[in-house]
Amino acid sequence: MNRNHWQHLENGISEEELVLFKQSIDEGGYSAFHMLLEGFKHKLKQFQERDEKSTFSWIAKARQLFPNPEHFSPSWSNVWDEMQEIASIKTKLLRTISPEERDGEWQLILDNPHTIQEVVCHPGLTFDEASYLYSYFRPGLQKNEYIRLQKIKSMVMEVGS
Repeated sequence: MNRNHWQHLENGISEEELVLFKQSIDEGGYSAFHMLLEGFKHKLKQFQERDEKSTFSWIAKARQLFPNPEHFSPSWSNVWDEMQEIASIKTKLLRTISPEERDGEWQLILDNPHTIQEVVCHPGLTFDEASYLYSYFRPGLQKNEYIRLQKIKSMVMEVGS
Protein backbone atom coordinates (compact mmCIF):
# COMPACT_ATOMS: atom_id res chain seq x y z
CA MET A 1 0.00 0.00 0.00
CA ASN A 2 1.65 3.20 -1.03
CA ARG A 3 1.46 6.44 0.91
CA ASN A 4 -1.13 7.87 -1.46
CA HIS A 5 -3.58 5.14 -0.43
CA TRP A 6 -3.30 6.19 3.22
CA GLN A 7 -4.00 9.77 2.29
CA HIS A 8 -7.37 8.57 1.08
CA LEU A 9 -8.25 7.39 4.56
CA GLU A 10 -6.44 10.02 6.61
CA ASN A 11 -7.06 13.27 4.78
CA GLY A 12 -10.16 15.05 3.66
CA ILE A 13 -10.39 14.25 -0.04
CA SER A 14 -13.19 14.44 -2.54
CA GLU A 15 -15.87 11.81 -2.84
CA GLU A 16 -14.70 11.18 -6.41
CA GLU A 17 -11.19 10.35 -5.16
CA LEU A 18 -12.64 8.02 -2.52
CA VAL A 19 -14.65 6.23 -5.20
CA LEU A 20 -11.50 5.77 -7.29
CA PHE A 21 -9.59 4.53 -4.25
CA LYS A 22 -12.33 1.99 -3.45
CA GLN A 23 -12.41 0.91 -7.07
CA SER A 24 -8.63 0.35 -7.13
CA ILE A 25 -8.83 -1.87 -4.02
CA ASP A 26 -11.86 -3.75 -5.36
CA GLU A 27 -10.10 -4.36 -8.67
CA GLY A 28 -6.89 -5.39 -6.92
CA GLY A 29 -8.84 -8.03 -5.00
CA TYR A 30 -7.28 -10.07 -2.22
CA SER A 31 -3.76 -8.67 -2.68
CA ALA A 32 -4.80 -5.02 -2.63
CA PHE A 33 -7.06 -5.49 0.39
CA HIS A 34 -4.35 -7.48 2.18
CA MET A 35 -1.92 -4.59 1.63
CA LEU A 36 -4.52 -2.19 3.02
CA LEU A 37 -4.87 -4.34 6.15
CA GLU A 38 -1.09 -4.61 6.54
CA GLY A 39 -0.95 -0.83 6.49
CA PHE A 40 -3.63 -0.73 9.19
CA LYS A 41 -1.61 -3.13 11.35
CA HIS A 42 1.45 -0.94 10.94
CA LYS A 43 -0.57 2.12 11.96
CA LEU A 44 -2.02 0.31 14.98
CA LYS A 45 1.46 -0.68 16.14
CA GLN A 46 2.70 2.88 16.00
CA PHE A 47 -0.25 4.99 17.05
CA GLN A 48 0.06 7.17 20.16
CA GLU A 49 -2.37 9.27 22.17
CA ARG A 50 -2.26 12.09 19.64
CA ASP A 51 -3.41 9.64 16.93
CA GLU A 52 -6.43 8.26 18.78
CA LYS A 53 -9.10 10.29 17.00
CA SER A 54 -7.63 9.77 13.53
CA THR A 55 -7.13 6.04 14.17
CA PHE A 56 -10.79 5.47 14.96
CA SER A 57 -11.74 7.77 12.10
CA TRP A 58 -9.84 5.81 9.47
CA ILE A 59 -11.22 2.51 10.77
CA ALA A 60 -14.73 3.96 10.42
CA LYS A 61 -13.99 5.27 6.93
CA ALA A 62 -12.55 1.91 5.85
CA ARG A 63 -15.61 0.13 7.27
CA GLN A 64 -17.81 2.48 5.26
CA LEU A 65 -15.82 1.95 2.05
CA PHE A 66 -15.51 -1.82 2.48
CA PRO A 67 -18.53 -2.99 4.50
CA ASN A 68 -18.14 -6.61 3.37
CA PRO A 69 -14.46 -7.49 3.68
CA GLU A 70 -15.39 -11.18 3.54
CA HIS A 71 -15.70 -10.71 -0.24
CA PHE A 72 -11.91 -10.52 -0.31
CA SER A 73 -11.47 -13.43 2.12
CA PRO A 74 -13.90 -15.19 4.51
CA SER A 75 -11.30 -14.83 7.28
CA TRP A 76 -11.76 -11.04 7.17
CA SER A 77 -15.48 -11.00 7.94
CA ASN A 78 -14.90 -9.31 11.32
CA VAL A 79 -11.72 -7.40 10.51
CA TRP A 80 -13.14 -3.93 11.24
CA ASP A 81 -14.51 -5.02 14.62
CA GLU A 82 -11.15 -6.62 15.41
CA MET A 83 -9.22 -3.48 14.48
CA GLN A 84 -11.63 -1.34 16.48
CA GLU A 85 -11.09 -3.59 19.50
CA ILE A 86 -7.30 -3.55 19.07
CA ALA A 87 -7.36 0.26 18.91
CA SER A 88 -9.58 0.45 22.00
CA ILE A 89 -7.34 -1.84 24.03
CA LYS A 90 -4.20 -0.02 22.93
CA THR A 91 -5.84 3.29 23.85
CA LYS A 92 -6.46 1.91 27.34
CA LEU A 93 -2.80 0.85 27.59
CA LEU A 94 -1.63 4.28 26.45
CA ARG A 95 -3.74 5.84 29.19
CA THR A 96 -2.42 3.39 31.78
CA ILE A 97 1.31 3.53 31.06
CA SER A 98 2.72 7.04 30.90
CA PRO A 99 5.07 8.03 28.05
CA GLU A 100 7.94 8.39 30.53
CA GLU A 101 7.63 4.70 31.45
CA ARG A 102 7.55 3.30 27.89
CA ASP A 103 11.23 3.17 27.04
CA GLY A 104 13.32 0.03 27.42
CA GLU A 105 12.58 -3.62 26.75
CA TRP A 106 9.11 -5.12 27.14
CA GLN A 107 7.74 -8.63 26.96
CA LEU A 108 4.36 -10.25 26.58
CA ILE A 109 3.43 -13.50 28.32
CA LEU A 110 0.38 -15.65 27.62
CA ASP A 111 -0.44 -18.65 29.80
CA ASN A 112 -3.20 -20.88 31.06
CA PRO A 113 -1.97 -22.44 34.31
CA HIS A 114 -4.77 -25.04 34.20
CA THR A 115 -3.56 -26.72 31.01
CA ILE A 116 -0.39 -28.50 29.92
CA GLN A 117 0.19 -26.03 27.10
CA GLU A 118 3.47 -24.18 27.22
CA VAL A 119 3.77 -20.57 28.26
CA VAL A 120 4.13 -18.23 25.29
CA CYS A 121 6.59 -15.39 25.75
CA HIS A 122 7.45 -12.60 23.33
CA PRO A 123 10.61 -10.96 24.72
CA GLY A 124 12.79 -8.12 23.48
CA LEU A 125 9.97 -5.84 22.34
CA THR A 126 9.56 -2.09 22.25
CA PHE A 127 6.53 -0.71 24.02
CA ASP A 128 4.81 -0.12 20.66
CA GLU A 129 5.37 -3.72 19.59
CA ALA A 130 4.36 -5.18 22.96
CA SER A 131 1.25 -3.01 23.35
CA TYR A 132 0.12 -3.96 19.83
CA LEU A 133 0.57 -7.69 20.54
CA TYR A 134 -1.25 -7.32 23.87
CA SER A 135 -4.11 -5.56 22.08
CA TYR A 136 -4.15 -8.21 19.35
CA PHE A 137 -4.17 -11.26 21.67
CA ARG A 138 -6.32 -9.87 24.51
CA PRO A 139 -9.74 -10.32 22.83
CA GLY A 140 -9.13 -14.02 22.14
CA LEU A 141 -8.26 -15.12 25.66
CA GLN A 142 -9.94 -18.35 26.70
CA LYS A 143 -11.19 -19.29 30.15
CA ASN A 144 -8.35 -19.25 32.71
CA GLU A 145 -5.83 -17.79 30.23
CA TYR A 146 -4.04 -14.64 31.15
CA ILE A 147 -1.92 -12.13 29.33
CA ARG A 148 0.85 -10.02 30.87
CA LEU A 149 2.55 -6.97 29.48
CA GLN A 150 5.65 -6.22 31.49
CA LYS A 151 8.72 -4.08 31.32
CA ILE A 152 12.10 -5.69 31.86
CA LYS A 153 13.94 -3.86 34.64
CA SER A 154 16.93 -6.17 35.09
CA MET A 155 18.16 -9.01 32.94
CA VAL A 156 20.98 -11.51 32.78
CA MET A 157 21.47 -13.23 29.45
CA GLU A 158 24.02 -15.70 28.10
CA VAL A 159 24.34 -17.17 24.66
CA GLY A 160 25.78 -20.64 24.13
CA SER A 161 28.62 -21.21 21.73
